[in-house]
Amino acid sequence: MGKVGEKLNIDFVISTGDNFYEDGLTGIDDQAFEESFTDIYTAKSLQKPWYLVLGNHDYRGDVIAQLSPVLRKIDQRFICMRSFIVNAEIVDFFFIDTTPFQLKYWTRPKDHHYDWRGVAPRQKYIANLLKDMDEAMKKSTAKWKIAVGHHTIRSVSDHGDTQELLQLLLPVLKDNSIDFYINGHDHCLEHISSRDSPIQYFTSGGGSKAWRGVFQPNSDKLQFFYDGQGFMSLQLNQDQADFTFYDVSGNILYQWSKSKLNHLQPTTYITEA
Repeated sequence: MGKVGEKLNIDFVISTGDNFYEDGLTGIDDQAFEESFTDIYTAKSLQKPWYLVLGNHDYRGDVIAQLSPVLRKIDQRFICMRSFIVNAEIVDFFFIDTTPFQLKYWTRPKDHHYDWRGVAPRQKYIANLLKDMDEAMKKSTAKWKIAVGHHTIRSVSDHGDTQELLQLLLPVLKDNSIDFYINGHDHCLEHISSRDSPIQYFTSGGGSKAWRGVFQPNSDKLQFFYDGQGFMSLQLNQDQADFTFYDVSGNILYQWSKSKLNHLQPTTYITEA
């Protein structure tokens, strides 16, 4: 990542959640913060802002600690919030807290404890989140609109599609012409194209472990799937978005681009396997 980051001269890094395994942080003084973040991403090119969403494993720990500004005093790169927007002029990134959407974490937590402080009751939290996101997306005048969440909307790996997001979040993304949805959760790399809208789904969940040999196709169009570890880059300008998937050694596995010549012309697709 450091080498690719240097080559691309990146502006910031996005983490798609599950930032601390297996059960989040125990508190603001948990050594896991340094051991899993500060002491890992040491390359000079990665000393940029990191925007992080929470994953389900983060919710198994002290969520309030992971959101605490105290962590930014330990490592100023670490910018983690529940749901927020990053405006980068030509693009707006809408970071969405997807864990509360999944009903099973509430009703069938098994042996896990989930930290729902500031979230419960679930239905009210989700309704307010969707309302706020919808309003913010409608106000956005950015050329590109990108949503980021931990959980999959579409995936062909172990977790597969997330039904609650298909039912509740996806209609908001479609209604507001979101270009891309970027997620983690499934431990693989994948690109899926929607068959009924222009939206593209990108899973970048190969930053730690990988699920080899797990594959369950869905009804949308699978463009790329890699059941190994790796990461993804995105380069954006006014007219084009370039996605690249890499393996752990930085070798390019897949590239895909989308052009937007201007707001009035129809979108064109360029796919390169």
